[in-house]
Amino acid sequence: MSEDTSNGEKLDPVARQILDLLAAREAGATIGPSDAARAFFEVRRKPSDPADGWRGYLHAAKQQALHLARAGRIEMLRRGEVQDPHKPVKGVVRLRLPSKS
Repeated sequence: MSEDTSNGEKLDPVARQILDLLAAREAGATIGPSDAARAFFEVRRKPSDPADGWRGYLHAAKQQALHLARAGRIEMLRRGEVQDPHKPVKGVVRLRLPSKS
């Protein structure tokens, strides 16, 4: 399920996975980048892949989350507070769709 962005670019498959996971949850619900990496891996998993093969997609999930946050498509939270995606964010983050307020 690929969706174009407002400027006509195709979304990266990992970014699409993040948006799909968030869309399937209740408003205000969050996911972690590892949830997106796991879901992305499970769709592509081969029988010979190790159980922790999702870790290979974790960096991509974090990078795509940052890209989506900078585009205003999602929010990155640290300790429950929305973070500015244009500033360094260290530590554990959660992702959610933007509030409609």
